[in-house]
Amino acid sequence: MVQSDNSMALGRLAKCGRSLLYEPCKGVFCGFLRSELRKTRVEAKRHLLTEDVIKLQEFQQKKLSVAHLITREEGNFIVLFNQKLQKSELILQDELKLLLHLCYSADDMVVARDAIYRYHSENPNFAHGEFRFGPLFMRLCYELGLEELAEATIKDKRLKGFFNDSTSFNIAIDMLFTKGAYENALEVLRTMQTSNITFNKDTLILAFGTCYKLNTPESYKICTTLIEDFQSKGHPIPRQAYCFAIALAVRQNNIKKAQTLYSQIMNTEDMLCMNLKLLILVKSGELEELTSTLYAATRPKTPAFIKKPQFTQEVVDVVRLQCEGGPYMTELKRILSQLEQAGQVVQQTLDDLLCHTPAGKRKQWPIMQDFRRATSRRTFKPLNSYLVSD
Repeated sequence: MVQSDNSMALGRLAKCGRSLLYEPCKGVFCGFLRSELRKTRVEAKRHLLTEDVIKLQEFQQKKLSVAHLITREEGNFIVLFNQKLQKSELILQDELKLLLHLCYSADDMVVARDAIYRYHSENPNFAHGEFRFGPLFMRLCYELGLEELAEATIKDKRLKGFFNDSTSFNIAIDMLFTKGAYENALEVLRTMQTSNITFNKDTLILAFGTCYKLNTPESYKICTTLIEDFQSKGHPIPRQAYCFAIALAVRQNNIKKAQTLYSQIMNTEDMLCMNLKLLILVKSGELEELTSTLYAATRPKTPAFIKKPQFTQEVVDVVRLQCEGGPYMTELKRILSQLEQAGQVVQQTLDDLLCHTPAGKRKQWPIMQDFRRATSRRTFKPLNSYLVSD
């Protein structure tokens, strides 16, 4: 019965993605939204969040699936939905889901924005277990490159409680970070805090990355406060967040803090950590250890097929400049020249290494998932040991 009703509802909808025939509504967003209409759809470029969080590809696949279900019987669904808004008719959850999967332009987003205002006013106290529209709306803004709309909407006090999850805020911050709007990203972070939304590991990476980019005494204080707060509660801090904090501490000339933070990273064998270590050593004047570290990189004890340690040209230049005229100058120049000849000095910047997209979760092959199961799907009893024995 439900399936039949859905089919009938879908049968009355029109193909999406057409230009709208109605007068765009008035409001604070309409100006920049109209200008965005002249732009082509942009491909999201992520710096700090993985596809596991953004889920942009999954969202776009769902949009295609929905578009294939829509017929051409009664006209454009966006226009029909706008007419429903004008008549102040009740908006159902499934209708709003459908609308957010049929938006392909900035003008479509005007209707979507008005729809979530109406839906929230009609359902201000929806249960936490129900469908969350916040991430869906933010993924749509991400896809269309509407970071200004995302920021204005998520900060709007009239929608308090609508964006009640960390994912919505993380996607909004990532959008602003990618576009270089770091002050705006920090404002969204503040809104997240005042809204009592829990900061997760992705939030920390975004927050520390934003503070690093701003590189001000205020942003440094925010960063250190967050570190102290998380550590006092026993919450883990991601390595990428630590690296942002270390780089910011170096920029703010607090080398002792940078050393303390670096000592808290468990695995420091990667390229980013090695470069941060060099910066800390040269800034702290520990030239003997600096020389030993670089010398060890020229004679790695690992097999030939293992990638040798690499350093950025930027950091190498800092080492040369800081050590000019010092007691280790001759030895350091010789070692650095040797590293350059061996191809161990690369043109990547430290910023490039910091602002990377972390590797997402690896999907297990079905056969591996079966081996890892502890109980039988058929009998719900423990699997026999012979399944994993010789």
